[in-house]
Amino acid sequence: MAKIFYDDDADLSVIQSKRVAIVGYGSQGHAHAMNLRDSGVNVIIGLREGSKSIDKAKEQGFEVAKVGDAVREADVVMVLAPDQSQRSIWANDIEPNLKSDAAVFFAHGFNVHFGYIAPDSGHDVCMVAPKGPGHTVRRQYEEGRGVPVLVCVEQDASGHAWELALSYAKAIGGTRAGAIKTTFREETETDLFGEQTVLCGGISQLIQYGFETLVEAGYQPEMAYFEVCHELKLIVDLINEGGLTKQRWSCSDTAEYGDYISGPRVITPDVKDHMKEVLGDIQNGSFAKRFIDDQDAGAPEFLALRAEGQDHPVEKTGQEIRRMFAWNASVDSDYVDGEAAR
Repeated sequence: MAKIFYDDDADLSVIQSKRVAIVGYGSQGHAHAMNLRDSGVNVIIGLREGSKSIDKAKEQGFEVAKVGDAVREADVVMVLAPDQSQRSIWANDIEPNLKSDAAVFFAHGFNVHFGYIAPDSGHDVCMVAPKGPGHTVRRQYEEGRGVPVLVCVEQDASGHAWELALSYAKAIGGTRAGAIKTTFREETETDLFGEQTVLCGGISQLIQYGFETLVEAGYQPEMAYFEVCHELKLIVDLINEGGLTKQRWSCSDTAEYGDYISGPRVITPDVKDHMKEVLGDIQNGSFAKRFIDDQDAGAPEFLALRAEGQDHPVEKTGQEIRRMFAWNASVDSDYVDGEAAR
């Protein structure tokens, strides 16, 4: 069983005695920064010149500096830039400016685990990874609760890295809910596997295949969308509340019976074999290499796959259907339904 830490296991004064640089001010960056500040931590935001987040961070009362300048002042540097950007930021702005005894924190282990970033032996290397989006991390903190976090130490140069990691986790509200002890390897590989086989890749492919099957059989696209996509949130919410058992308890006996007899016909044992293949590609680093190589080349494969996904008929039908949902107001100012502004 995993070891879980709570508020009483962490000393907030440890992180309160540090100057923390948050590199990046996106979904997680703004939440970490705000929660740390509200916990009495001295925070500076490090952003590249021209970043669209500079004005936002300043408006929210933070000191903002170029990444190198922010790092130069910091005792703890939390790297919250996208995975594909971290290597260059690390090499150009963070590593040359790190204090000799500064701790380096991450919220995902991708670059450290796969060797794209390798801090020298004088630095504590830790992870505090909330298991929820940034706006939820912030909102739960404000409401006196917290989002569970993963905590791990890859390198304990000071001999006190665990105390520092747990203190940081407490400052962002994580130990209110629970901080689960893990490793960079376990977090990285399970995170990528879950995304690719179930949460993103698996679900997306199931929705598309289900939609295509109904439409090809002559059913209206709108009906297909409702049955294989729209209602998915209702099911996921039930699973979040009480697992698969509550989901099955809450639906009709007809649906539950169909679950048992038809689910295994669709998700056959060979799917698990393919999942093992995906896990193998993650474990041996070939997925990471394919992703980074593509990003370094300007992301031609990534962008082509994104365009293909956006052009799928289920997306076109969904845009029309969602106009019917008056309660489904957009919560992301930089997203227009059907096309992300990136």
